[in-house]
Amino acid sequence: MSDLNMQTKLTQILNLKFPIIQAPMFLVSNVAMVSEAMKSGIAGCIPALNYRTLDQLRSAIKALKASKVEGGAFGFNLIVNKSNVKYKGQLEVLCEEGCDFIITSLGSPEATIKQAHAAGIKVFCDVTDLKFAKKVEQLGADAAIAVNNEAGGHRGNLSPQELTNLLSKELSIPVISAGGVGCKADIDRMLSYGAEGVSVGSPFIASVEAGVTDDYKKACVAYGAKDIIMTERISGTPCTVINTPYVQKIGTKTTWIESLLNKNKSLKKWVKMIRFSIGMKATENAAKKATYKTVWVAGPSIEHTTEILPVKMIVSKLTT
Repeated sequence: MSDLNMQTKLTQILNLKFPIIQAPMFLVSNVAMVSEAMKSGIAGCIPALNYRTLDQLRSAIKALKASKVEGGAFGFNLIVNKSNVKYKGQLEVLCEEGCDFIITSLGSPEATIKQAHAAGIKVFCDVTDLKFAKKVEQLGADAAIAVNNEAGGHRGNLSPQELTNLLSKELSIPVISAGGVGCKADIDRMLSYGAEGVSVGSPFIASVEAGVTDDYKKACVAYGAKDIIMTERISGTPCTVINTPYVQKIGTKTTWIESLLNKNKSLKKWVKMIRFSIGMKATENAAKKATYKTVWVAGPSIEHTTEILPVKMIVSKLTT
């Protein structure tokens, strides 16, 4: 498929010009990025956890509603498991203020789907396998976001072709492929596998509007697919990062004491929570401050990132 100015189930659901979602990225995504995404004819999404308070989240929603244009849409990503103590409050604010869609991650989306649908909000659910995809379909999800093994951050185990083919054949709801998209040819490929749209993250890190350091953006330009590795040192579960000298120094595996404690059922949850907190702080420092402790999350699609560009130019490169 060579013409992306076309109608798919995703463009119909969100009234978009192009079947693309600017993926929610922790610490990276912001109102400026999503506003420009909407003006460019795609959807944009921000992790609700990018906002420390519910009032900040509410202000962001109002700003996005004010900047929304025809052909674009905006949404928020919710972590829906117990690790996110702000979840219920975030969902309440989203339903009160309104947005076009919510993307759920890391837990059962049942409560989110019920509340969001009552408020007229679509719900898309991150999935990495057929079993969970079938479950979210039964719960009433409007689409499944198929997180494959080329995604940045926490990724799935199956290849884009394998996962997208499988889900598109087995599900009646639309499948949105997440991971491995850095250029227009990649989008054409995902659509040929049966996807109704794509979720694109890493190429937007090196955008003018991204709220991260120039060093982080320049790293996405300087490094490529071969420089992306998996680490357990951020959240305790495998996550893709750029293989910087600092990452090489600290290693990619959990420490022996963490491994030991993880085997204790009563302590495992607390170890994961502590590791997640420490890892997220390190990631925040790397994204927001000049620091020698550099942990930059990204996916292999930075292979196609050759310069820092405005969001509208990145969208143009993805669609023409």
